[in-house]
Amino acid sequence: MLFAHVALAAAGATLILATGWLFFGRLLLRRWRIEPNVAALLLGRRIGAVYLGLSAIFFLASNAPASELRSALSLGTIIVCSLLAVLGLADFQARRAGPAILVSVLVEVLLVAGFSTIELSGAA
Repeated sequence: MLFAHVALAAAGATLILATGWLFFGRLLLRRWRIEPNVAALLLGRRIGAVYLGLSAIFFLASNAPASELRSALSLGTIIVCSLLAVLGLADFQARRAGPAILVSVLVEVLLVAGFSTIELSGAA
């Protein structure tokens, strides 16, 4: 598995998330069975901007040579996605979010697996 493939997959996933949160936050919240309100939509739009920036970072870094900086990007993504997956499962189990959050958890776990494979193989 190549870093470029995982980074481009991450760029695509974060671009989809950015689009969703920036333009369809109400729909995303309803799919998670969370009542959309002004505060949740405001936070959703702000996180959409963060996801758009992350998409650009992953896309631009996809062809970067192996380096400490690229490894830091991988490790940071592993930490963030691991925490998001755990929080998503906890929120689902506590019934604070509906089953659609499990799709997000799956994507997060796949990103952890991809970036972990790169780091453990020494190809980073």
